[in-house]
Amino acid sequence: MRRLAIYPGSFDPPTLGHLDVIERAARLFDNLIVTIGVNSTKKSLLSVEDRTDALAESTKHLPNVTVTKFDGLLVNYALAQGASSIVRGLRATADFEYEFQMAMVNRRLCEEVDTVFLMTKWEHSYLSSSIVREVAVLGGDYSGMVHPAVVPIIAKALTNRA
Repeated sequence: MRRLAIYPGSFDPPTLGHLDVIERAARLFDNLIVTIGVNSTKKSLLSVEDRTDALAESTKHLPNVTVTKFDGLLVNYALAQGASSIVRGLRATADFEYEFQMAMVNRRLCEEVDTVFLMTKWEHSYLSSSIVREVAVLGGDYSGMVHPAVVPIIAKALTNRA
């Protein structure tokens, strides 16, 4: 039994690294909920609706993936959805320390939900949402860093920002 997993993140914007983790997690679990953490105090490039659309378009080829949003404690959301696992992507060893701490806090809060780490493909290991945002805001070509469906969503956000 492979069960249900949650892949949380801000996904501002979703990158090819995120998509790689999503595709591989979708093969490991019967169902995967990709969920956008809503933080009203954080300044984002993309609205939650834009991020939801970007992720839905990028993952429409994966029938067992659903895109949602949540606020509050992740483990509470995972329990409410019936998830047994939280998926987290790792790019490099620098990610591990933070992710390990979060996994241990989540484990302390809720022993029923385990954290599963997936390494992104090496060719995406340099990508982060903050790097893609900075490239986009400064007028660089970000199209090779995100799914093609995400490019016009970022372009629209940049136009509305100006």
